[in-house]
Amino acid sequence: MTRTSRAEATLHSAAVRLRSDLRSDRVTPATFGAAFAKVPPRDLDEWLDRLWDIDEIPPDDPDLPRGCVPYLPCPVATVLDAVHQADVTRDDVFVDVGSGIGRAALLAHLKTGAGCIGLEIQPVLARTAQGRADWLKLGRLRFVQGDAADMVRFIPIGTVYFLYCPFGGDRLQRFLDGLQDVARTRQIRVCCVDMPPLEVSWLAKLPSASLHIDVYQSSHMRQASI
Repeated sequence: MTRTSRAEATLHSAAVRLRSDLRSDRVTPATFGAAFAKVPPRDLDEWLDRLWDIDEIPPDDPDLPRGCVPYLPCPVATVLDAVHQADVTRDDVFVDVGSGIGRAALLAHLKTGAGCIGLEIQPVLARTAQGRADWLKLGRLRFVQGDAADMVRFIPIGTVYFLYCPFGGDRLQRFLDGLQDVARTRQIRVCCVDMPPLEVSWLAKLPSASLHIDVYQSSHMRQASI
């Protein structure tokens, strides 16, 4: 067996062992972090895919609505940086906007213990992600199919909203309008990757050590009395 073959076999075995531990409810953020630390940085994305056990990404819906972008997996290193910059903890509910097959939500949950909700407009991707979460018995991961621009106001339990190029234009503005309704009930953080600045008065940009990630925190608002 060549060195490359041995490395691939080791990577696969490590993912299979951790997957088995997940199904037996034996994984905590600490044990996940220990397993994660043994994976070479260049292999992290492949290792996560093997852990999630999805052989290939389903094709994008040919009728994807205008303003939405095809599914593009966010690199593991970027998700981890975003989780760190947004200071995600077990007490948070991490909402992945445009969650695809669920990689970012999975990683945020395993890394921090946070509950995670994925919003995905493409039915096949949402079903695929929820199927993997159910098989691995990850009860704090839920994936919901629908247009996040319309749905976000109906998911008021989120505390951190993760946006990795999910949409633009009018759809982004509709999303922010709905998110403002959530911000009237609780303080939230919004974590954006490679996006133009969110120029709305109720979000304040926080200091960031990353050139690609912006984190915003909502100002305190109260729903006006009727």
